[in-house]
Amino acid sequence: MSWRSTLLPVAAAAAVFLVGWKLIVVVGNYPTFILPSPELVAQRFVRAWSDGTMWPHASATLIEICLGFVVGAGLAVGVGYLLARSRLSERLLSPYIVAAQATPVLVLAPLLVLWLGTGLLPRIVICALIVFSPVAVATMVGIRSVDRRLLEMGRSFRATPRQVLTKLELPAALPQILGGMRVGVTLAVIGAIVGEWAGADRGLGVLINLARGSLFDYPLMFATLATIALIALTLYVVVVLVERALVGAWR
Repeated sequence: MSWRSTLLPVAAAAAVFLVGWKLIVVVGNYPTFILPSPELVAQRFVRAWSDGTMWPHASATLIEICLGFVVGAGLAVGVGYLLARSRLSERLLSPYIVAAQATPVLVLAPLLVLWLGTGLLPRIVICALIVFSPVAVATMVGIRSVDRRLLEMGRSFRATPRQVLTKLELPAALPQILGGMRVGVTLAVIGAIVGEWAGADRGLGVLINLARGSLFDYPLMFATLATIALIALTLYVVVVLVERALVGAWR
Protein backbone atom coordinates (compact mmCIF):
# COMPACT_ATOMS: atom_id res chain seq x y z
CA MET A 1 0.00 0.00 0.00
CA SER A 2 1.56 3.32 -1.09
CA TRP A 3 1.68 6.42 1.06
CA ARG A 4 -0.66 8.19 -1.34
CA SER A 5 -3.40 5.61 -0.94
CA THR A 6 -3.03 5.99 2.84
CA LEU A 7 -2.81 9.76 3.12
CA LEU A 8 -5.31 10.81 0.49
CA PRO A 9 -8.39 9.43 2.30
CA VAL A 10 -7.18 11.01 5.54
CA ALA A 11 -6.66 14.38 3.85
CA ALA A 12 -10.06 14.14 2.15
CA ALA A 13 -11.81 13.37 5.44
CA ALA A 14 -10.03 16.30 7.13
CA ALA A 15 -11.08 18.63 4.30
CA VAL A 16 -14.70 17.51 4.58
CA PHE A 17 -14.61 18.07 8.34
CA LEU A 18 -13.18 21.60 7.99
CA VAL A 19 -15.63 22.56 5.26
CA GLY A 20 -18.54 21.26 7.34
CA TRP A 21 -17.26 23.19 10.37
CA LYS A 22 -17.04 26.39 8.33
CA LEU A 23 -20.54 25.91 6.90
CA ILE A 24 -21.97 25.45 10.39
CA VAL A 25 -20.33 28.67 11.56
CA VAL A 26 -21.51 30.65 8.51
CA VAL A 27 -25.05 29.25 8.31
CA GLY A 28 -25.63 29.36 12.06
CA ASN A 29 -23.93 32.76 12.39
CA TYR A 30 -22.42 31.62 15.66
CA PRO A 31 -20.35 34.11 17.69
CA THR A 32 -16.74 33.30 18.51
CA PHE A 33 -17.45 32.36 22.13
CA ILE A 34 -19.78 29.57 20.95
CA LEU A 35 -18.00 28.26 17.87
CA PRO A 36 -15.01 30.08 16.33
CA SER A 37 -14.26 29.54 12.66
CA PRO A 38 -11.58 27.02 11.67
CA GLU A 39 -9.29 29.70 10.23
CA LEU A 40 -9.48 31.67 13.49
CA VAL A 41 -8.60 28.57 15.49
CA ALA A 42 -5.74 27.80 13.09
CA GLN A 43 -4.34 31.31 13.53
CA ARG A 44 -4.57 31.03 17.31
CA PHE A 45 -2.99 27.56 17.18
CA VAL A 46 0.04 28.89 15.30
CA ARG A 47 0.34 31.92 17.57
CA ALA A 48 0.08 29.83 20.75
CA TRP A 49 2.95 27.63 19.63
CA SER A 50 5.07 30.50 18.34
CA ASP A 51 4.74 32.70 21.44
CA GLY A 52 5.44 29.84 23.87
CA THR A 53 1.94 29.60 25.33
CA MET A 54 1.24 26.02 24.28
CA TRP A 55 4.55 24.19 24.69
CA PRO A 56 4.92 24.18 28.54
CA HIS A 57 1.40 22.80 28.93
CA ALA A 58 1.72 20.31 26.06
CA SER A 59 5.05 18.97 27.34
CA ALA A 60 3.63 18.50 30.86
CA THR A 61 0.64 16.58 29.50
CA LEU A 62 2.82 14.47 27.22
CA ILE A 63 5.06 13.44 30.13
CA GLU A 64 2.02 12.41 32.17
CA ILE A 65 0.62 10.38 29.26
CA CYS A 66 3.86 8.57 28.50
CA LEU A 67 4.70 7.71 32.11
CA GLY A 68 1.14 6.66 32.91
CA PHE A 69 0.91 4.54 29.76
CA VAL A 70 4.23 2.77 30.39
CA VAL A 71 3.33 2.00 34.03
CA GLY A 72 -0.25 0.96 33.29
CA ALA A 73 0.51 -1.12 30.21
CA GLY A 74 3.51 -2.80 31.83
CA LEU A 75 1.50 -3.87 34.89
CA ALA A 76 -1.44 -4.86 32.70
CA VAL A 77 0.61 -7.26 30.56
CA GLY A 78 1.88 -9.03 33.66
CA VAL A 79 -1.56 -9.25 35.28
CA GLY A 80 -3.19 -10.25 31.99
CA TYR A 81 -0.77 -13.14 31.63
CA LEU A 82 -1.48 -14.22 35.20
CA LEU A 83 -5.24 -14.11 34.53
CA ALA A 84 -4.80 -16.20 31.39
CA ARG A 85 -2.73 -18.89 33.08
CA SER A 86 -4.34 -19.07 36.52
CA ARG A 87 -8.07 -19.65 36.99
CA LEU A 88 -7.73 -18.81 40.67
CA SER A 89 -6.16 -15.44 39.87
CA GLU A 90 -8.92 -14.74 37.39
CA ARG A 91 -11.61 -15.45 40.00
CA LEU A 92 -9.86 -13.30 42.58
CA LEU A 93 -8.83 -10.32 40.43
CA SER A 94 -11.48 -10.07 37.71
CA PRO A 95 -14.16 -8.47 39.94
CA TYR A 96 -11.74 -5.73 40.97
CA ILE A 97 -10.65 -5.09 37.39
CA VAL A 98 -14.27 -4.82 36.27
CA ALA A 99 -15.10 -2.53 39.19
CA ALA A 100 -12.11 -0.30 38.43
CA GLN A 101 -13.10 -0.08 34.77
CA ALA A 102 -16.72 0.73 35.66
CA THR A 103 -15.79 3.48 38.13
CA PRO A 104 -15.71 6.86 36.34
CA VAL A 105 -12.25 8.38 36.31
CA LEU A 106 -13.85 11.75 37.13
CA VAL A 107 -14.79 10.29 40.53
CA LEU A 108 -11.37 8.80 41.22
CA ALA A 109 -9.32 11.83 40.16
CA PRO A 110 -10.21 14.17 43.08
CA LEU A 111 -9.66 11.33 45.57
CA LEU A 112 -6.23 10.51 44.16
CA VAL A 113 -5.24 14.17 44.27
CA LEU A 114 -6.44 14.34 47.89
CA TRP A 115 -4.45 11.21 48.83
CA LEU A 116 -1.31 11.74 46.72
CA GLY A 117 -1.11 15.53 46.51
CA THR A 118 -1.17 17.85 43.51
CA GLY A 119 2.16 16.81 41.99
CA LEU A 120 2.87 14.58 39.01
CA LEU A 121 2.20 11.26 40.81
CA PRO A 122 -1.64 11.36 40.95
CA ARG A 123 -1.90 12.18 37.24
CA ILE A 124 0.43 9.28 36.39
CA VAL A 125 -1.69 6.98 38.56
CA ILE A 126 -4.89 8.16 36.87
CA CYS A 127 -3.41 7.48 33.41
CA ALA A 128 -2.13 4.07 34.54
CA LEU A 129 -5.51 3.10 35.97
CA ILE A 130 -7.41 4.01 32.83
CA VAL A 131 -4.89 2.18 30.63
CA PHE A 132 -4.73 -0.94 32.79
CA SER A 133 -8.05 -2.66 32.11
CA PRO A 134 -8.11 -2.74 28.26
CA VAL A 135 -4.50 -3.87 28.05
CA ALA A 136 -4.95 -6.53 30.76
CA VAL A 137 -8.05 -7.95 29.08
CA ALA A 138 -6.40 -7.89 25.65
CA THR A 139 -3.36 -9.71 27.07
CA MET A 140 -5.52 -12.34 28.74
CA VAL A 141 -7.51 -12.96 25.55
CA GLY A 142 -4.34 -13.05 23.46
CA ILE A 143 -2.54 -15.56 25.69
CA ARG A 144 -5.59 -17.79 25.89
CA SER A 145 -5.96 -17.76 22.11
CA VAL A 146 -2.49 -19.24 21.55
CA ASP A 147 -2.77 -22.48 19.61
CA ARG A 148 -2.41 -25.35 22.07
CA ARG A 149 -0.57 -27.35 19.44
CA LEU A 150 2.23 -24.79 19.61
CA LEU A 151 2.47 -25.23 23.37
CA GLU A 152 2.48 -29.00 23.03
CA MET A 153 5.25 -28.76 20.45
CA GLY A 154 7.27 -26.61 22.83
CA ARG A 155 6.87 -29.15 25.61
CA SER A 156 7.84 -31.96 23.27
CA PHE A 157 11.09 -30.12 22.56
CA ARG A 158 11.58 -29.64 26.32
CA ALA A 159 11.36 -25.86 26.13
CA THR A 160 11.70 -24.05 29.44
CA PRO A 161 8.80 -21.90 30.71
CA ARG A 162 10.76 -18.81 29.75
CA GLN A 163 11.28 -20.10 26.21
CA VAL A 164 7.60 -20.98 25.90
CA LEU A 165 6.72 -17.43 26.99
CA THR A 166 9.18 -15.56 24.78
CA LYS A 167 9.21 -17.84 21.73
CA LEU A 168 5.62 -19.07 21.55
CA GLU A 169 3.08 -17.26 23.73
CA LEU A 170 4.15 -13.62 23.36
CA PRO A 171 4.65 -13.74 19.57
CA ALA A 172 1.25 -15.38 19.09
CA ALA A 173 -0.53 -12.99 21.47
CA LEU A 174 1.30 -9.84 20.36
CA PRO A 175 -1.37 -8.56 17.92
CA GLN A 176 -4.06 -8.71 20.63
CA ILE A 177 -1.79 -7.14 23.25
CA LEU A 178 -0.84 -4.25 20.98
CA GLY A 179 -4.47 -3.88 19.94
CA GLY A 180 -5.27 -3.26 23.60
CA MET A 181 -2.42 -0.77 23.75
CA ARG A 182 -3.95 1.13 20.84
CA VAL A 183 -7.03 1.68 22.97
CA GLY A 184 -4.97 2.30 26.10
CA VAL A 185 -2.79 5.05 24.65
CA THR A 186 -5.82 7.13 23.65
CA LEU A 187 -7.42 6.56 27.05
CA ALA A 188 -4.18 7.75 28.67
CA VAL A 189 -4.73 11.14 27.03
CA ILE A 190 -8.18 11.35 28.64
CA GLY A 191 -6.71 10.34 32.00
CA ALA A 192 -4.07 13.07 31.84
CA ILE A 193 -6.61 15.79 31.07
CA VAL A 194 -8.99 14.63 33.81
CA GLY A 195 -6.10 14.50 36.28
CA GLU A 196 -5.14 18.07 35.39
CA TRP A 197 -8.70 19.23 35.91
CA ALA A 198 -8.69 17.65 39.36
CA GLY A 199 -5.59 19.56 40.42
CA ALA A 200 -2.56 20.83 38.50
CA ASP A 201 -0.78 24.07 37.72
CA ARG A 202 0.35 23.09 34.22
CA GLY A 203 -1.02 20.98 31.37
CA LEU A 204 -3.40 21.17 28.45
CA GLY A 205 -6.35 20.55 30.78
CA VAL A 206 -5.27 23.57 32.82
CA LEU A 207 -4.91 25.65 29.66
CA ILE A 208 -8.46 24.76 28.59
CA ASN A 209 -9.78 26.01 31.93
CA LEU A 210 -7.71 29.19 31.66
CA ALA A 211 -8.83 29.86 28.08
CA ARG A 212 -12.52 29.49 28.82
CA GLY A 213 -12.35 31.07 32.28
CA SER A 214 -10.08 33.95 33.17
CA LEU A 215 -8.76 34.59 29.64
CA PHE A 216 -12.05 34.30 27.72
CA ASP A 217 -9.93 33.18 24.78
CA TYR A 218 -12.20 30.66 23.06
CA PRO A 219 -10.04 30.25 19.93
CA LEU A 220 -7.20 29.25 22.30
CA MET A 221 -9.50 26.71 23.94
CA PHE A 222 -10.26 25.14 20.55
CA ALA A 223 -6.57 25.28 19.61
CA THR A 224 -5.79 23.41 22.82
CA LEU A 225 -8.40 20.79 21.96
CA ALA A 226 -6.78 20.43 18.55
CA THR A 227 -3.39 19.94 20.24
CA ILE A 228 -4.85 17.21 22.46
CA ALA A 229 -6.32 15.48 19.40
CA LEU A 230 -2.98 15.69 17.56
CA ILE A 231 -1.12 14.21 20.54
CA ALA A 232 -3.60 11.33 20.76
CA LEU A 233 -3.38 10.70 17.01
CA THR A 234 0.42 10.81 17.04
CA LEU A 235 0.69 8.36 19.94
CA TYR A 236 -1.82 6.04 18.29
CA VAL A 237 0.24 6.05 15.09
CA VAL A 238 3.39 5.33 17.10
CA VAL A 239 1.74 2.26 18.65
CA VAL A 240 0.58 1.12 15.21
CA LEU A 241 4.11 1.47 13.81
CA VAL A 242 5.56 -0.40 16.79
CA GLU A 243 2.95 -3.12 16.26
CA ARG A 244 3.90 -3.51 12.60
CA ALA A 245 7.60 -3.65 13.41
CA LEU A 246 7.27 -6.11 16.31
CA VAL A 247 4.74 -8.41 14.70
CA GLY A 248 6.83 -8.50 11.53
CA ALA A 249 10.00 -9.21 13.55
CA TRP A 250 8.38 -12.03 15.53
CA ARG A 251 7.01 -13.59 12.37
